[in-house]
Amino acid sequence: MKYRIGIDVGGTFTDAALINNDTYELVNTVKVPTTHTAKEGVAAGIIQVLVKIMEESDVKAEDVIFISHGTTQATNALLEGDVVKVGILTIGKGIQGAKSKNDTTMGKIALTETKYLESENRYVESETEHFGKDVRDAVTDLIKNDCKAIVAAEAFSVDNPICENEVVKECGSQDIASTATNEISKLYGLKVRTRTAVINASIMPKMLEAANMTEESIKKAGIKTPLMVMRCDGGVMTVEEVRKRPILTILSGPAAGVAGALMYEKLTNGIFLEVGGTSTDISCIKDGKVMVKYAEVGGHKTYLTSLDVRTVGIGGGSMMQISQGKLVDVGPRSAHIAGLDYEVYSNPEDMESPKLCSIRPKENDPEYAYVQCGNGKKFALSLAGAANIAGYVEERDYARGNVKAAKLAWEPLAQSMGCTVEEAAIKALVLSQNKNGAVVKALLEDYGMEKRTTLLVGGGGGASAVVPHLAEALGLKHKNAKNASVISTIGVALAMIRDTVERTIINPTQQDILTVRREAEEKALKAGAAPESIEVQVEIDNTKNVVRATAMGTTELRAKDITGKRLNSDELKKRVAETVDVGADRVENVADNGYIYSMQVPVVSKKLFGLIKSVRRPTCLIDDEGVIRIQKRNGFIKVCNGDDWKKILGQVIESHTEYNDGGKTLPNSYIVYGKRIIDLSGLLDVEHVLALAEVELQSVVPDDKLIILCSDRTD
Repeated sequence: MKYRIGIDVGGTFTDAALINNDTYELVNTVKVPTTHTAKEGVAAGIIQVLVKIMEESDVKAEDVIFISHGTTQATNALLEGDVVKVGILTIGKGIQGAKSKNDTTMGKIALTETKYLESENRYVESETEHFGKDVRDAVTDLIKNDCKAIVAAEAFSVDNPICENEVVKECGSQDIASTATNEISKLYGLKVRTRTAVINASIMPKMLEAANMTEESIKKAGIKTPLMVMRCDGGVMTVEEVRKRPILTILSGPAAGVAGALMYEKLTNGIFLEVGGTSTDISCIKDGKVMVKYAEVGGHKTYLTSLDVRTVGIGGGSMMQISQGKLVDVGPRSAHIAGLDYEVYSNPEDMESPKLCSIRPKENDPEYAYVQCGNGKKFALSLAGAANIAGYVEERDYARGNVKAAKLAWEPLAQSMGCTVEEAAIKALVLSQNKNGAVVKALLEDYGMEKRTTLLVGGGGGASAVVPHLAEALGLKHKNAKNASVISTIGVALAMIRDTVERTIINPTQQDILTVRREAEEKALKAGAAPESIEVQVEIDNTKNVVRATAMGTTELRAKDITGKRLNSDELKKRVAETVDVGADRVENVADNGYIYSMQVPVVSKKLFGLIKSVRRPTCLIDDEGVIRIQKRNGFIKVCNGDDWKKILGQVIESHTEYNDGGKTLPNSYIVYGKRIIDLSGLLDVEHVLALAEVELQSVVPDDKLIILCSDRTD
């Protein structure tokens, strides 16, 4: 039997999950304290947890075919100001050079309200006979001035990186960490590109040391498969890539949970909430893809593409704010910050004559409620306790505690409020729901999600403290992810290789688009993705003149089939009916190829007393496992063969293209080919669509059956 191992390095514990590679079922999980103070740093804890899980499950090193870890080290380094001073070597000439000097002068970059990243600049004129000597002298001078990493920055280096690369080469000869702005991003905008590169360089020495120690330790354990590391966009990358772009691991903690939810739940349209003890990370999944944005560090924009994860200071351990003995708010302080135990995870015998008291966990904090018992024991009143009291946590749930103990602890607060314990608990849940609900509503609006077809999915140990009541209040369906309490660690083990290439191109040609696509594909290949597994999505942002290609693939030649169960047409219709909330008799199987089925539900609308009728066709592409891969409010389906797909696709696009004063708007188009769904949405010209489709369909033969789906661009 072969296994996948995911390791999640948190602030308190380092967790490991062992996954059966054939079934993707969870075999075992273990945890050890994170080794912040060890000589080897967090690498020591990674090895401890790895050895422990392999020994407990009797797994041999040769049976591990995938190993990956996620870490908060880069994020913590920035939050704690554990960064090095960065030297910026700007290259330029003439007037453009003067502008470049201004654009690349960063000074002190604020990381938090009290932490800063220091930088120092030098300028070298390009296209001179002594360019090499000037670079050498500038690097030497920056090192003398206590710079521990160097950034090479030149305007338009994304088109011609020769000078920046020469600086990096010189830094290598002087044994100092370095990065070129063209390595960080292919977008124009020297100021943002340089800022992103400086942040990357500031954590390079620390991350290089940790990456080397971890990789060496994995090899000593006898595991030959390359170590992968979690990225902030939900994919994984090689340790070699971490050495070059450690910034990609920033914010990768929330990304791991989303990756686990996507793999285990195969979400099409949903909001994922990962609930910890202190906070909830909330993200949006649309059409099976997690929504992304450019990350900000210390309030500064970067070219770092990360998941759009919004964090709310509400978690299972959130304490109750009180004023004059009345409940007024929930969080953001949690029980462990106050050094108190949870009331719900204690015994009724501990609750001897509980008395309502208040505490300020940190200076300038408001008052938070806790109870002090006659035996001297103290317990926080927590959101997990409120959810248990109110009946939202089921018997076998990870967050399930002792309801009787929780009720005894909450009695003094309820008496002070003049209500029952249950009413006080509901009040707490409503206050927490107001905060999380505002973020969920914003995500639904920002990404045009329909409430009727959106599922709330809970992850993390505190999922049931937040999600069930929130879903009820918002009128949304919900569920907790399978193995919700360790979903992040599972996500690390199941994550796919992912890389994105962005280029600034005005009026891109077919060749431009194909070049960006090929570059993304080559990056995924270099990172270890199996060629046959790679899928590439290309988007064109006309407002910013950006062409973006995202390549994703697995490290092995197999599809991620967790259940192994195949559903028939009637079972699939039932699954679609549940999703769109209609009777199964209304669902039509319009077309299928045996792997993926296109299901529609005709909806007739009448106007002018029934004289005018219109038909909308909500459409789902669902695979034979019952996973809805694409869901549209109104879709058009066309079937074609492998020898006429190009003509048919062109005709379908033309017939659904909208023309207005701003020009023409193409529909979103998708092609079902075997088990694959080729995403051609987001392109601006039919020739671009056809060119990309031709690349994706190189192996098609005349007898192949293809299914084309078109939908409105706003859907």
